[in-house]
Amino acid sequence: MSDSPAEQVDVGALYRQYAPMVLRRVRQFVGTADAEEATHDVFLRALERSSSFRAESSPATWLYRLATNYCINRIRDQKRRRELLAEHGPMVFGRPERASNQEASVFLSELWSALDPELALIGTLYYVDGMTTQEIGRVVGCSDRTVANRLKTLAAKAREAAGGAS
Repeated sequence: MSDSPAEQVDVGALYRQYAPMVLRRVRQFVGTADAEEATHDVFLRALERSSSFRAESSPATWLYRLATNYCINRIRDQKRRRELLAEHGPMVFGRPERASNQEASVFLSELWSALDPELALIGTLYYVDGMTTQEIGRVVGCSDRTVANRLKTLAAKAREAAGGAS
């Protein structure tokens, strides 16, 4: 892969062109106050992982996936912090939520953090972004049939979690 165009990725140019797209993506997961910092973190990851870009997809698709994975991992990390705070002391700070959204937010955070990263990515692309199974297949690198099967698995896990299965 030494002659790969991936090693020649100009992350600065990608930032200038795609930062608004990544910022919109990140805002779907994090609060507005944290969105710019998270966007910068996504581009830092792009810089660190520029060799993973194989030009099999567009730079926008690659950055979109990096942003989505970053945000899903951030949700997992927040869940771990909440568990530690619950175990070791009261929560001193946090983002206030409306009571009506709090239960749904907790349920979704718990569900996303329990899923393997690919399943969480597929679920996000389908349910949050409204992408088709064919579009998701191109992003993830599998057939649309595989995506459909993974969505069935995700639906089953969500039903199981909603039913209070222990």
